[in-house]
Amino acid sequence: MRRVIVFVPDRVELFDLAGPVQVFHEAIAAGADYRLEYVSTQDTIATEQSLAIARLLPLPHDTGPNDTIVIPGSAAMREAACMHPSKIADVTAWLRSSFGNGARIASVCVGAFVLGASGLLDDRHATTHWKFTDALREAFPRARVAGNRLYVFDGLIATSAGIASGVDLALAIVERDAGARVAAIVAREMVVGIRRCGAQDQLNAYFERRDHVYPEVHAAQDWLVEHPGESFTIESLAHVAGVSSRTLTRRFRLATGATVKAYVTSLRLEQARALLRDKALTIDAVAERCGFADGRQLRRLWRTAYGVAPSDARGG
Repeated sequence: MRRVIVFVPDRVELFDLAGPVQVFHEAIAAGADYRLEYVSTQDTIATEQSLAIARLLPLPHDTGPNDTIVIPGSAAMREAACMHPSKIADVTAWLRSSFGNGARIASVCVGAFVLGASGLLDDRHATTHWKFTDALREAFPRARVAGNRLYVFDGLIATSAGIASGVDLALAIVERDAGARVAAIVAREMVVGIRRCGAQDQLNAYFERRDHVYPEVHAAQDWLVEHPGESFTIESLAHVAGVSSRTLTRRFRLATGATVKAYVTSLRLEQARALLRDKALTIDAVAERCGFADGRQLRRLWRTAYGVAPSDARGG
């Protein structure tokens, strides 16, 4: 069980709070082993949008490696972090203690200022909303602030640019914890695309070609993702999608820009990438699990896609 502890500050920005929470909620429905808790220094707070949130729990002191703490943005907390840090000393002390106990801490938008006031951004890469990157640099000169990133991971500290990028950050956390398939299911349920930070130049095949509005194509893609390595025909896949084979073939290419065969190959290569990390598996065994005819086909398609042999993906 992984606990997601959502700190709800006074005057919290509602979307900074709701976006990541919805991601973790959908991840639970998709099979991720999360438990959501909502905590604060008060029993009831008012959001920046004047919605009251009540029955909040006190800050827990049993945090540890299985916990992720989420700090949404709040103008009140940003101001306190910069000008009156003593007003949030209980929060910053809790964050330092939690981090020391091995908890992962993620901020949304100007929640990064609270991490800065806690000393957790010292000598770490971070980001925040574009309007406040200069202010974050000025307030916490030891932080390595990037102004052109959606989100940044630096060890157990993660920061995001705010508003919608809080969803991106939460999806990235779900992918790390529960895998690409669960993150893809969550993104599909929330009708959002997977966006990557600028440092990552390759999209995971599970996430590519999903930014379309054809439900029958999504149904076919979902089946292919959930049944890696299984054999199928266009007719059987069309039955899953609820359309004719001809309609599926035409709409699949229209929606994704690829044939079903090319899409399946990309999924199988992505699965092979994960299995190749297990050096106890031979290339032939990886090929069989991924649905390739044999190791020779895997080698050929891998070299065509990546320009190297699959054995190069095993690392040292």
